[in-house]
Amino acid sequence: MLNKYARAFFTRVLTPFAAFLIRRGVSPDTVTLLGTAGVIAGALVFYPRGEFFWGTVVITLFVFSDLVDGNMARQLGRTSRWGAFLDSTLDRVADGAIFGGFALWYAGGGNDNVLCAVSIFCLASGQVVSYTKARGESIGLPVAVNGLVERAERLVISLVAAGFAGLHKFGVPGIQYLLPVALWIVAVGSLVTLIQRVVTVRRESAEAEAAAGAPENASQGSEAAK
Repeated sequence: MLNKYARAFFTRVLTPFAAFLIRRGVSPDTVTLLGTAGVIAGALVFYPRGEFFWGTVVITLFVFSDLVDGNMARQLGRTSRWGAFLDSTLDRVADGAIFGGFALWYAGGGNDNVLCAVSIFCLASGQVVSYTKARGESIGLPVAVNGLVERAERLVISLVAAGFAGLHKFGVPGIQYLLPVALWIVAVGSLVTLIQRVVTVRRESAEAEAAAGAPENASQGSEAAK
Protein backbone atom coordinates (compact mmCIF):
# COMPACT_ATOMS: atom_id res chain seq x y z
CA MET A 1 0.00 0.00 0.00
CA LEU A 2 2.83 2.37 0.88
CA ASN A 3 4.61 1.56 -2.36
CA LYS A 4 1.44 2.27 -4.34
CA TYR A 5 0.28 5.53 -2.77
CA ALA A 6 3.18 7.14 -0.92
CA ARG A 7 5.66 6.55 -3.74
CA ALA A 8 3.30 8.09 -6.31
CA PHE A 9 2.72 11.14 -4.10
CA PHE A 10 6.39 11.82 -3.37
CA THR A 11 7.35 11.18 -6.98
CA ARG A 12 5.10 14.08 -8.02
CA VAL A 13 6.47 16.29 -5.24
CA LEU A 14 10.12 15.55 -6.04
CA THR A 15 9.86 15.87 -9.83
CA PRO A 16 10.84 19.59 -9.88
CA PHE A 17 13.87 18.86 -7.68
CA ALA A 18 14.91 16.00 -9.97
CA ALA A 19 14.64 18.35 -12.98
CA PHE A 20 16.79 20.92 -11.15
CA LEU A 21 19.54 18.34 -10.56
CA ILE A 22 19.45 17.33 -14.23
CA ARG A 23 19.93 20.95 -15.27
CA ARG A 24 22.95 21.10 -12.97
CA GLY A 25 24.49 18.09 -14.68
CA VAL A 26 24.05 15.65 -11.78
CA SER A 27 23.63 12.02 -12.83
CA PRO A 28 21.11 9.57 -11.30
CA ASP A 29 23.94 7.26 -10.21
CA THR A 30 25.55 10.11 -8.28
CA VAL A 31 22.29 10.75 -6.43
CA THR A 32 22.01 7.03 -5.63
CA LEU A 33 25.54 6.90 -4.21
CA LEU A 34 25.23 10.12 -2.21
CA GLY A 35 21.83 9.11 -0.85
CA THR A 36 23.16 5.76 0.34
CA ALA A 37 26.21 7.39 1.90
CA GLY A 38 23.95 9.83 3.77
CA VAL A 39 21.72 7.06 5.11
CA ILE A 40 24.74 5.04 6.25
CA ALA A 41 26.25 8.08 7.98
CA GLY A 42 22.98 8.96 9.71
CA ALA A 43 22.46 5.38 10.90
CA LEU A 44 25.98 4.51 12.02
CA VAL A 45 27.01 7.89 13.45
CA PHE A 46 23.85 8.77 15.40
CA TYR A 47 22.01 5.53 16.22
CA PRO A 48 24.83 3.73 18.10
CA ARG A 49 24.99 6.75 20.43
CA GLY A 50 21.24 6.73 21.05
CA GLU A 51 20.67 9.93 19.03
CA PHE A 52 17.55 8.58 17.36
CA PHE A 53 15.85 11.87 16.59
CA TRP A 54 18.75 13.50 14.74
CA GLY A 55 19.77 10.25 13.13
CA THR A 56 16.26 9.83 11.73
CA VAL A 57 16.23 13.43 10.47
CA VAL A 58 19.47 12.84 8.55
CA ILE A 59 18.32 9.46 7.19
CA THR A 60 14.95 10.84 6.09
CA LEU A 61 16.62 13.65 4.13
CA PHE A 62 18.73 11.17 2.22
CA VAL A 63 16.28 8.28 1.88
CA PHE A 64 14.26 10.26 -0.67
CA SER A 65 17.18 9.88 -3.07
CA ASP A 66 15.65 6.48 -3.83
CA LEU A 67 12.79 8.33 -5.53
CA VAL A 68 14.83 11.18 -6.97
CA ASP A 69 17.32 9.03 -8.90
CA GLY A 70 14.56 7.00 -10.56
CA ASN A 71 12.68 10.18 -11.42
CA MET A 72 15.81 11.65 -12.99
CA ALA A 73 16.44 8.51 -15.02
CA ARG A 74 12.90 8.58 -16.41
CA GLN A 75 13.15 12.26 -17.31
CA LEU A 76 16.44 11.58 -19.09
CA GLY A 77 15.10 8.44 -20.75
CA ARG A 78 18.05 6.51 -19.36
CA THR A 79 16.40 3.74 -17.37
CA SER A 80 18.76 0.78 -17.53
CA ARG A 81 19.50 -2.60 -16.01
CA TRP A 82 22.63 -1.15 -14.43
CA GLY A 83 20.69 1.64 -12.73
CA ALA A 84 18.11 -0.80 -11.40
CA PHE A 85 20.85 -3.13 -10.15
CA LEU A 86 22.80 -0.33 -8.45
CA ASP A 87 19.69 1.10 -6.82
CA SER A 88 18.49 -2.26 -5.51
CA THR A 89 21.92 -3.26 -4.23
CA LEU A 90 22.52 -0.01 -2.36
CA ASP A 91 19.01 -0.19 -0.88
CA ARG A 92 20.09 -3.40 0.86
CA VAL A 93 23.26 -1.69 2.11
CA ALA A 94 21.26 1.24 3.52
CA ASP A 95 18.76 -1.08 5.23
CA GLY A 96 21.61 -3.02 6.79
CA ALA A 97 23.13 0.19 8.17
CA ILE A 98 19.83 1.28 9.77
CA PHE A 99 19.16 -1.97 11.60
CA GLY A 100 22.86 -2.40 12.28
CA GLY A 101 22.79 1.00 13.99
CA PHE A 102 19.93 -0.16 16.21
CA ALA A 103 21.83 -3.37 17.04
CA LEU A 104 24.96 -1.42 17.98
CA TRP A 105 22.95 0.78 20.34
CA TYR A 106 21.33 -2.12 22.14
CA ALA A 107 24.64 -4.00 22.28
CA GLY A 108 26.25 -0.94 23.87
CA GLY A 109 24.57 1.98 25.60
CA GLY A 110 21.08 0.52 25.22
CA ASN A 111 22.24 -2.55 27.16
CA ASP A 112 19.54 -4.92 25.91
CA ASN A 113 20.72 -8.17 24.32
CA VAL A 114 17.19 -9.24 23.38
CA LEU A 115 16.52 -6.07 21.36
CA CYS A 116 20.01 -6.34 19.88
CA ALA A 117 19.05 -9.81 18.64
CA VAL A 118 15.68 -8.53 17.36
CA SER A 119 17.47 -5.74 15.44
CA ILE A 120 19.85 -8.27 13.88
CA PHE A 121 16.88 -10.45 12.94
CA CYS A 122 15.20 -7.45 11.29
CA LEU A 123 18.40 -6.81 9.33
CA ALA A 124 18.80 -10.42 8.19
CA SER A 125 15.12 -11.13 7.48
CA GLY A 126 14.82 -7.95 5.41
CA GLN A 127 17.67 -9.11 3.20
CA VAL A 128 16.21 -12.60 2.83
CA VAL A 129 12.71 -11.29 2.06
CA SER A 130 14.17 -9.30 -0.84
CA TYR A 131 16.27 -12.27 -1.94
CA THR A 132 13.34 -14.69 -2.09
CA LYS A 133 11.50 -12.50 -4.59
CA ALA A 134 14.61 -11.82 -6.68
CA ARG A 135 15.60 -15.49 -6.70
CA GLY A 136 12.11 -16.65 -7.56
CA GLU A 137 11.92 -14.23 -10.47
CA SER A 138 15.38 -15.30 -11.66
CA ILE A 139 14.14 -18.88 -12.14
CA GLY A 140 11.17 -17.67 -14.15
CA LEU A 141 8.42 -17.48 -11.53
CA PRO A 142 6.19 -14.41 -11.10
CA VAL A 143 6.28 -14.50 -7.25
CA ALA A 144 2.84 -12.90 -7.30
CA VAL A 145 2.71 -11.82 -3.67
CA ASN A 146 3.93 -8.71 -1.90
CA GLY A 147 3.58 -9.84 1.68
CA LEU A 148 2.69 -8.17 4.94
CA VAL A 149 5.80 -6.04 5.47
CA GLU A 150 7.89 -4.94 2.49
CA ARG A 151 10.84 -2.56 2.44
CA ALA A 152 8.70 0.59 2.51
CA GLU A 153 6.77 -0.63 5.55
CA ARG A 154 9.97 -1.71 7.32
CA LEU A 155 11.53 1.70 6.84
CA VAL A 156 8.47 3.77 7.73
CA ILE A 157 7.67 1.79 10.88
CA SER A 158 11.29 1.77 12.08
CA LEU A 159 12.21 5.36 11.22
CA VAL A 160 9.00 6.93 12.52
CA ALA A 161 9.34 5.00 15.78
CA ALA A 162 13.04 5.88 16.09
CA GLY A 163 12.36 9.55 15.43
CA PHE A 164 9.67 9.75 18.07
CA ALA A 165 11.70 7.66 20.51
CA GLY A 166 14.48 10.21 20.16
CA LEU A 167 12.18 12.85 21.64
CA HIS A 168 12.78 11.20 25.01
CA LYS A 169 16.03 13.19 25.20
CA PHE A 170 13.97 16.35 24.85
CA GLY A 171 11.95 15.44 27.92
CA VAL A 172 8.99 13.55 26.43
CA PRO A 173 8.32 10.74 28.95
CA GLY A 174 7.75 7.10 28.02
CA ILE A 175 8.10 7.63 24.29
CA GLN A 176 11.39 5.72 24.10
CA TYR A 177 9.41 2.45 24.18
CA LEU A 178 8.09 3.07 20.68
CA LEU A 179 11.30 1.81 19.06
CA PRO A 180 11.35 -1.61 20.80
CA VAL A 181 7.67 -2.09 19.89
CA ALA A 182 8.38 -1.13 16.28
CA LEU A 183 11.33 -3.52 16.04
CA TRP A 184 9.19 -6.40 17.26
CA ILE A 185 6.47 -5.48 14.74
CA VAL A 186 9.01 -5.38 11.90
CA ALA A 187 10.57 -8.67 13.01
CA VAL A 188 7.24 -10.52 13.14
CA GLY A 189 5.99 -8.87 9.94
CA SER A 190 9.18 -9.77 8.10
CA LEU A 191 8.90 -13.39 9.23
CA VAL A 192 5.29 -13.56 8.01
CA THR A 193 6.30 -11.97 4.69
CA LEU A 194 9.15 -14.44 4.27
CA ILE A 195 6.79 -17.36 4.85
CA GLN A 196 4.25 -15.88 2.40
CA ARG A 197 6.88 -15.59 -0.32
CA VAL A 198 8.35 -19.05 0.25
CA VAL A 199 4.89 -20.62 0.12
CA THR A 200 4.08 -18.67 -3.05
CA VAL A 201 7.30 -19.75 -4.77
CA ARG A 202 6.64 -23.37 -3.77
CA ARG A 203 3.12 -23.21 -5.22
CA GLU A 204 4.16 -21.44 -8.42
CA SER A 205 7.03 -23.87 -8.90
CA ALA A 206 4.72 -26.87 -8.60
CA GLU A 207 2.24 -25.28 -11.00
CA ALA A 208 4.98 -24.51 -13.54
CA GLU A 209 6.33 -28.06 -13.38
CA ALA A 210 2.83 -29.52 -13.74
CA ALA A 211 2.15 -27.27 -16.74
CA ALA A 212 5.45 -28.26 -18.34
CA GLY A 213 4.67 -31.95 -17.90
CA ALA A 214 1.07 -31.74 -19.17
CA PRO A 215 1.83 -31.56 -22.93
CA GLU A 216 4.30 -34.42 -22.61
CA ASN A 217 1.78 -36.58 -20.77
CA ALA A 218 -0.89 -35.75 -23.34
CA SER A 219 1.49 -36.70 -26.16
CA GLN A 220 2.34 -40.01 -24.49
CA GLY A 221 -1.37 -40.73 -24.04
CA SER A 222 -1.99 -40.06 -27.73
CA GLU A 223 0.82 -42.39 -28.78
CA ALA A 224 -0.53 -45.13 -26.48
CA ALA A 225 -3.98 -44.79 -28.08
CA LYS A 226 -2.51 -45.47 -31.50
